Amino acid sequence: MRAFRVGESASLTRTITEDDIVAFARLTGDTNPLHLDETYARTTRFGRRIVPGLLTAGLISALLGTELPGPGAIYLEQRLKFIKPVYPGDTVTTTIEVTAYREDKGIVTLRADCVNQHGEQVISGEAVLLVE
Repeated sequence: MRAFRVGESASLTRTITEDDIVAFARLTGDTNPLHLDETYARTTRFGRRIVPGLLTAGLISALLGTELPGPGAIYLEQRLKFIKPVYPGDTVTTTIEVTAYREDKGIVTLRADCVNQHGEQVISGEAVLLVE
């Protein structure tokens, strides 16, 4: 089993496209018009379409599964706070950082943050994973 250090981090940056939003709706069945229908979205508090929160949060999962802790890691727990909306075309940088590691149990805890291209935090959270 690989050892993890508190403070170890990884990040990934991605621009959320229209194709991403449509694919997410098809895959999950989340066809909320707030994400897909500009006319409807203009009537809401946001004034325009927003990206599904779990699509953005999926960037956290991608980073956890590919970089840190990496392949073979299994989610035990995820806590998220959605702070600001993400809009189609926004560029989101996701950063995760090890905050605790229990080598005896093979459990790693990481802080997760997503910020948009303006440096505004859009998601904060924590993930607990089982590692090999």
